[in-house]
Amino acid sequence: MSAFVASDAATVREAVREGEPLVPVGGGTHSATVPGPDGPVRALDVSGLTGVVDYDPAELTITVRPGTPLAEIDALLAANGQHLPFDPPRLGEGATVGGAVAAGVTGPSGFAAGIRDFVVGVRFIDGTGRLAMSGGRVVKNAAGFDLPKLMVGSLGRLGVITELSLKVFPRPEATATVRFPTVGLPAGLAAVAALARAPIPVTALDLAPTGTVTARLSGVDGPKSADIERFSAHQHGGIGGRAERLAGLVEPGGAALEDEARHWDEGRRFAWVGEDARLVVVPLAPRQVVALDADLERHGARRRYGLAANVAWVAWPDAAPLADLSELLAGQAMSGVVLTGSSLVGRSPSDPALDGPLIGAATGGAFGRRIAGALDPAGVFAGGAR
Repeated sequence: MSAFVASDAATVREAVREGEPLVPVGGGTHSATVPGPDGPVRALDVSGLTGVVDYDPAELTITVRPGTPLAEIDALLAANGQHLPFDPPRLGEGATVGGAVAAGVTGPSGFAAGIRDFVVGVRFIDGTGRLAMSGGRVVKNAAGFDLPKLMVGSLGRLGVITELSLKVFPRPEATATVRFPTVGLPAGLAAVAALARAPIPVTALDLAPTGTVTARLSGVDGPKSADIERFSAHQHGGIGGRAERLAGLVEPGGAALEDEARHWDEGRRFAWVGEDARLVVVPLAPRQVVALDADLERHGARRRYGLAANVAWVAWPDAAPLADLSELLAGQAMSGVVLTGSSLVGRSPSDPALDGPLIGAATGGAFGRRIAGALDPAGVFAGGAR
């Protein structure tokens, strides 16, 4: 079935009012969430809804249409010394801001700034074709029900975003990334917990299954010797540094990454996942990491734990049934979102692995169903609440 191409809010409304099952699609980089051409669900192509509607660097907000490429936003913000602090993933050159919000995934360098906290306003077309709006274009506007937060991670199941207002932050003037080994996953989790509590600007905390920890420090006003000393203290002497520069962080037990910009760029592109696996994002608590890691190891899945071990990024092998991962997650009361690989949209919801891109334990519950019923009573948006 060919996609319905929308160029503005009016054509989005027209597509929705036709009543066919729809899923909004931007750059298509989250390929598992894109309807297949031969399936029962029609793609609503919103990649033509592009452009910056409003940007006031002094207000630290930007308002954009959903099809605007993240690369374009990055360039505009960088020219004003600002950035998107939630570090949205770039799974392809065509990655868009609407796709980032709909997927609801905070990138590796967003430990201190989750995506949900930075969406301050939204306009969208609901399942009846009505234009709804909530929030505003300034941070202080907080009137009404917080619909912007509901749209984060909605995967197009509640409405079609036509405009977004986001908070932005000043770009750090100084950063340093340090990698150090620990003996096993439990020790790595302890180190991550200590760093997360440290009174220093840590913006990324990654943990490998081996226990290796990679931490990124940053500062808007440049390096602070006290930050370095506190960083060292929280590592019980495991990481020391030169007070003169963050970039000069060197210590006996670890190593400063020379090309840290490249490291984090590859991280937000998930280059390590490879072409033989699907990328699955699993929210979790640090206490759940050890048990999950053991199960993933048995299935031969590559994985990393980010945001201070509050999310698992899983490279699930294409050769392994996705049903196995869904069952594995459900057994630990976890859920996940499949972002890459062949389309999962429009397949039978009776199969626990093929309920669209959502796998594992059901989420949303009665509250989610009530919200979906209010915004999309006829079930136009494929899948609805889960």
